Amino acid sequence: MNLRYTSRAKEELSLAFAWYEEQRRGLGFEFLGCVEVAIESILHMPKMYVEYHCNFRRALVRRFPFSIFFTIEELEIVVHAIFDTRQDPIRLPK
Repeated sequence: MNLRYTSRAKEELSLAFAWYEEQRRGLGFEFLGCVEVAIESILHMPKMYVEYHCNFRRALVRRFPFSIFFTIEELEIVVHAIFDTRQDPIRLPK
C-alpha cells in the first residue's frame, strides 16, 4: 500500500525534527527513526490501529510524545498529522 503525507503532517514533522535538533544534536534524527518505526508498523498492519478520533486511526511514536493520525483510503494510507500530544486536543485533525 502507498503512503502519502498531507502538507500539515509534513510541516509538523519538519518542525518537530528542528526542535529536537535544537535541544541536542542528533535527537531530531532519533525522533525521525522512531517515527519511521511507527510508519512501518502502520504500513504492515494498518487495521491494527483502532479509530481514535473522527475517522482517524492513531499510532503512538515510541520515546516521544507524538501520535500519528492516519486514514486508510482505497489505494493508500494518508498521514494527516504528526501530532504533539502535549498540544491542546482542539488542534487534532478534523
